[in-house]
Amino acid sequence: MASVSSLAEAVADLVHDGDQVALEGFTHLIPFAAGHEIIRQGRKDLTLVRMTPDLVYDQLIGAGCARKLVFSWGGNPGVGSLHRFRDAVQHAWPVPLEIEEHSHAGMANRYAAGASGLPFAVLRGYTGTDLPEHTDTIKPITCPFTGQTLTAVPALNPDVAIIHAQRADRKGNVQLWGITGVQKEAVLAARRSLVTVEEIVDELDPRPNAVTLPGWVVTRVAKVPRGAHPSYAHDYYVRDNDYYKAWDGISRDRDAFQCWLTEEVAG
Repeated sequence: MASVSSLAEAVADLVHDGDQVALEGFTHLIPFAAGHEIIRQGRKDLTLVRMTPDLVYDQLIGAGCARKLVFSWGGNPGVGSLHRFRDAVQHAWPVPLEIEEHSHAGMANRYAAGASGLPFAVLRGYTGTDLPEHTDTIKPITCPFTGQTLTAVPALNPDVAIIHAQRADRKGNVQLWGITGVQKEAVLAARRSLVTVEEIVDELDPRPNAVTLPGWVVTRVAKVPRGAHPSYAHDYYVRDNDYYKAWDGISRDRDAFQCWLTEEVAG
């Protein structure tokens, strides 16, 4: 059954140096506050996993928290590149970064396999691309029924999955709605999980198309209002587009980035 604590206590207990950590959330509900707490606590040598890594992973990479990134498409949505990510890959600053690139379908299937207790997933993707030449975790496999050549990718079972949701009740049951990605699969696949929420309520009332995670699959809940800012939380606040635009200038320059770390995260 999930327990409730502060964000600082949850990260201290659940995220360890060397862990494989997945911070998921698609377009909105991106767990920025948890990412910043990981930076504040000085975690190192993390393998970061995420579909569409954007600013929060640029920040974690720039802060020297990561040694490897497992991902599908990385960028500052609507703006351009992730400059801290590029600096780490091209110049090993502040530390070298190993990358493992997949397609979105490959990553989603890897989470689904992990959540299902399967060792790998099978899909038709990657055909005609050069990703298999660069990514060891993409292998051809022959269908035992039709003889077709398909693609196998290994399951993802992160040490810890971190997501943000609109709310939880006092028993640790979590509810999220709006555009959702692979948050459910990431939590079910992970050994430990942390869900930051906008609010904790006495009872979860039904919401159209909402995803509910029962408290027995969640390790820890932390109340963090605006914990997804600068992304948005459906029905709570909108996307801070100015933040995404400003990040491009901050992240291009190492000194500007370090000032941002000192003023906006460490402080």
